[in-house]
Amino acid sequence: MRRLPLLVPVLWLGLLVALPLLVVLVLSVSWPAEGVPPFTLPGVAGLNGDAFALVLGDPYYRAAFGKALVVAGSTAGLCLLLAFPMALGLARARAAWRAPLLLLVLLPFWTGFLPRLGAWIGLLRDEGWINHLLQAWGLIETPLPLLYSWPALFLGMVHAYLPFAVLPLYASLSRLEPVLEEAAADLGANGFTAFRTVTLPLATPGAAAAFLLVFIPAAGEYVIPELLGPPSAQVVGRVLWQEFFQNRDWPTAAALAVLLLLALLVPIHLFQRLEARA
Repeated sequence: MRRLPLLVPVLWLGLLVALPLLVVLVLSVSWPAEGVPPFTLPGVAGLNGDAFALVLGDPYYRAAFGKALVVAGSTAGLCLLLAFPMALGLARARAAWRAPLLLLVLLPFWTGFLPRLGAWIGLLRDEGWINHLLQAWGLIETPLPLLYSWPALFLGMVHAYLPFAVLPLYASLSRLEPVLEEAAADLGANGFTAFRTVTLPLATPGAAAAFLLVFIPAAGEYVIPELLGPPSAQVVGRVLWQEFFQNRDWPTAAALAVLLLLALLVPIHLFQRLEARA
């Protein structure tokens, strides 16, 4: 009877997590075929490892993984730089102001993901508001190519994932005792020294968790690079989509998904250890 309440979440995780992963794993070792669906399950012919050999051996796929990790790491770093002062301000704000300020941080989640990207497209396109204002003020003569560029890609990524960095940092900073900085000030430390020697070291686990919480989902991002990024931003999410829907090579797409998951197991494990320690 004690295990009965655990039955529902176990079934839920099995159906929505374990079973889809098993399906992807089976697809990754299947044989490509003409028809619908475009694969043949491994049977008498045995398992097919050609998809993994192709993904691991082809420089195109290796470059896609490398770009995805660079984009995810850069996005997480930018989010961390922006989120730290925001979280510190939230933690030190008056109690009456904390709830409204947190509401402003969470407000982007109340709107759809695609409408937010559509707003950025409207702002950054050649006929958008940014170019229109710059031309109206006489700063430029011809529109700047803002859309479908690396800055537009990172702008969309940071805008989408910034709350994921603010919340764990705020949770970490709000637990710090103000008396620690006051004690450092009594011992002669100025504001910057007290922040560097007291606040920053104590907030390091929260900062690491914030970095990983952004890095993990950003590594597999497809929508933002597709809608805002340049053609050269062939990250693994875009390549996976192309293999699945355009090339209809489901085993290769599944192999990409499996390898991406394996690459993210280390940061996922680190994030879980940080959460458990917190």
